[in-house]
Amino acid sequence: MEESVSGKAIAAVCNSRDAYCKFLSANDSGETGGHQAGYLVSNSAVEMMFSKDEIKNSHILKRYVKICWQDDFQTDSCFTWYESKGELRITQFGKGFLFRGPDYTGALFVFTRESNDYYKAYILNTEEDIQQFLDYFGLTPAETNCPIDNNRISSEILEKQVIDSYIGQLKVEFPQSAEMSRAARQINEEIKDDRQLVTDNPDKILIEWIQEEYSLFRAIEIARYGHIVRRGFDTVDEFINLANQVLNRRKSRAGKSLEHHLATLFDENQINYTAQGITEGRKKPDFIFPSVEEYHNAQFPVEKICTLAAKTTCKDRWRQVLNEADRMKDQHKYLCTLQQGISEAQMDEMQAEGVVLVVPRPYIKTYPADRRERIWTVAKFIDYVREMEEI
Repeated sequence: MEESVSGKAIAAVCNSRDAYCKFLSANDSGETGGHQAGYLVSNSAVEMMFSKDEIKNSHILKRYVKICWQDDFQTDSCFTWYESKGELRITQFGKGFLFRGPDYTGALFVFTRESNDYYKAYILNTEEDIQQFLDYFGLTPAETNCPIDNNRISSEILEKQVIDSYIGQLKVEFPQSAEMSRAARQINEEIKDDRQLVTDNPDKILIEWIQEEYSLFRAIEIARYGHIVRRGFDTVDEFINLANQVLNRRKSRAGKSLEHHLATLFDENQINYTAQGITEGRKKPDFIFPSVEEYHNAQFPVEKICTLAAKTTCKDRWRQVLNEADRMKDQHKYLCTLQQGISEAQMDEMQAEGVVLVVPRPYIKTYPADRRERIWTVAKFIDYVREMEEI
């Protein structure tokens, strides 16, 4: 892991004073050709760059620092705070800077503070590197564009007695993925009491469920492994065995979480579907509507059938959905993702292949502005299927 870009980024976050990550938008990468230069950073990370007093007393604030990229080369860059816009930017990367351009839209930017004047930055631009980084910290794309706080879950456990209560009643070390998702939805409902969002605003509640499951999962990790980590390890093998156990469980959870929550949304909206139904050979779309039986019924019109794939990230893997169902080769293929930001070229390629992105509404703003109308919200997809099934 240490030799990969994601491994370097993980090590930097673990050893840094502060850390932040986000998916690069088309504006960040320069793909849109806008006049704004550099990377836009969430205001939630402002104290990584400026003190509260500096922000309070300045309308436009600049600070010059050194940034080491990929543990490879340095830039003399600038932090700028624009009070009138409420914007925080990192600029001045230098001529010939590598990480600008359409190929970097949707890449994961990881930023760490080593000292007041020295920072590290990493650009993760492959599906494997992005997923490895997110898995290591137990993050989904929903938890990016904010500081990475390894202690956040501990404070949440103290604040949320309902999570403590659930953990205390567990009879197993870790629940199965479907049970973990179900528990997260129940906890979310108990805390927020907004179950009506299942039909009124499925985009919002889907994000809430995913974030709640992340909180629950991390709380269980702390309960199960916190004392072991604090005690330390007698051998390197002990440490590696535990680390692999934790990482494998995180990967397994992240891969199924979105599917479980989407299935609940479909159930609550009275939609007919088959999950993981076999189409041909070993092909299994995540969801077939209205059922796999109707898919195999040659008399059932193909216009009344659709499939949906669920992938938390899809920068590279979206092409996997193209051949999941032979009957649908001339129909649209729908892909639900939590990915934030995809390049214009990839979106054009998706359109040419008949792939329609389904993205929770709050994340659509991270996509190229002139192509956002192609993206469906979760609510729009649900309405489409209900109409198709004449519900």
